[in-house]
Amino acid sequence: MPKDRSTTTTALAHREPILPAVVHEAGANARYAYEEFFAGLDSSHTARAYRHAVHRFLMWCDEHRAPLIQVTPAMIAGYIKELRAEAKVPEGAPPRTRPASKPTRKLHLAALRHFFDKLVQRHAIALNPALSVRGPKHSVTEGKTPAMAPKQIRELLGSIGLVTEKGDPDLAGLRDRAVIATLVYTAARAGAVAKLQRQDFYTDGRQFYLRLDEKGGKLRAIPCRADLHQYLDEYLSVLGQDEPTAPLFRSMVRRSGQPSDKGMTANDMLRMLKRRLRAAGLPDQVFKCHSLRASTATNLLEQGVELSDVQFLLGHSDPRTTKLYDRRRQEVTRNIVERIAI
Repeated sequence: MPKDRSTTTTALAHREPILPAVVHEAGANARYAYEEFFAGLDSSHTARAYRHAVHRFLMWCDEHRAPLIQVTPAMIAGYIKELRAEAKVPEGAPPRTRPASKPTRKLHLAALRHFFDKLVQRHAIALNPALSVRGPKHSVTEGKTPAMAPKQIRELLGSIGLVTEKGDPDLAGLRDRAVIATLVYTAARAGAVAKLQRQDFYTDGRQFYLRLDEKGGKLRAIPCRADLHQYLDEYLSVLGQDEPTAPLFRSMVRRSGQPSDKGMTANDMLRMLKRRLRAAGLPDQVFKCHSLRASTATNLLEQGVELSDVQFLLGHSDPRTTKLYDRRRQEVTRNIVERIAI
């Protein structure tokens, strides 16, 4: 966007400090709706994706000299249809683009619908031009995240060293085993596990629980099974007493083996999992933290657990989302192709 068509405004902490020119030119109501829209996005992942999608479209409007009040459904439909994404190229090669995938186009359209809806609510425009635009048809019956076999997960947990060369308890090993077990035995997302504080591991006098702050602001208490309770106890007994609001899973000070004051992030957990997979001789390029969530869901469904119960554990609002985590069809397909007599 040309610098002479941008206006600096008082920035909110969660968004970029440059107000797009087309929003500034649309008036005070549009500027208010713009700030309110990004302030209302709770999930960091959604906020990042929507911010990118909306700002990209606003740049397109700026380049085509299209005021927000003159944006039509046809313009948005054409924009979504022609949307492109960066293509993967070898290191050192010039960048190039490719047509955006259907999920990417659907995400951008959803972001624009919500953004224009906010403009309508604040009387910046009369009608939502994105509301009637149909996105590309995209049917998904199974998620892309690969699931680990129960044997692989047991091998992974068993491969983690729990004592140092000097025979002392290995805090990093105890922590990593507890993190992986938490991901498996609660089926929680890594982002929710990273938010856990010391006070979120608690008991009601009969059972220990983990209180998880999940996607969409859902607070859920998941009971700790006996082995997970044991792993957490062993980790915390070595870590020592801590403040109730301190992170449950602390990061380490480089390779010192000593805990820092900061908690592990979701990316820290991903890097740790990849490192532990490599050490266990398992395919680290294939599996990620979400693989453990898919593994738990598939394992429960294989045992005949009702879909509604698995849905409740995973915290899904729609059972169709839970079905995406079911990898049983992959095993059926594998058995069928092995029987092809050619």
